[in-house]
Amino acid sequence: MLTRTRFETRLAPYQQRLYGFAVAITGDRDRARDLLHDCVVRAATARDKPVDEPAFRAWLFAIMRNLWIDQLRAEERRSRVAQTLSDAMALVPVSLENVAAESFAVRQAFGLLSHDHREVLALVDISGFSYQEAAALLGVPRGTVMSRISRARQALAGLLADDAPRVVPLVRKTGQA
Repeated sequence: MLTRTRFETRLAPYQQRLYGFAVAITGDRDRARDLLHDCVVRAATARDKPVDEPAFRAWLFAIMRNLWIDQLRAEERRSRVAQTLSDAMALVPVSLENVAAESFAVRQAFGLLSHDHREVLALVDISGFSYQEAAALLGVPRGTVMSRISRARQALAGLLADDAPRVVPLVRKTGQA
C-alpha cells in the first residue's frame, strides 16, 4: 500500500503537466484547477495504483480525461436548455481592440479546435507523451494519433495564418467534439 507521503512524492513530477492538460481540455483555468483536484483525490483514494512509473503517469492522465468526460456528460444531462443558450452565445463575436499578444491568439485559436484536436495536442505537444503513449491513453491506434496530430496542427496553423494576431471569440461551446 502506498503511503500518503509516497503518493505525493510520485505525483509531484506530474502535477504541472496534469494541470496543463486540464487547461487544454477544459479551456478554463478555474475548471482546470478543479479537475486537477478531482483527479488527485481520485488517484489518492484508488486501491490499486500502477507500480511502473510510465504506467502511473498514463494512469493519472487517464483518470483526468475520464473525469472530464464524465463532467461533460453530466452537464449535458443536467441542462439541455442551458447548452442551447451557451451554443447561441458562442456564435456572438466579441470585439477586442488592439490584441497584440500572440500567445493570446494561440490560446484562443486552440480553444476553437475540436475536442479531439485539443486533446491530442495537449497530450503530445503540451504534456510530452509519445504517439504510442497517447494512443494507449486515448484507446486508439498510433496511426490515428499521428493523423489527428497532423490535422490538429494544420487547423491551428490555419487559424493563425495571418501575420497579425487574430481576434477570435472569447466564448466557445463547452464540450465541443
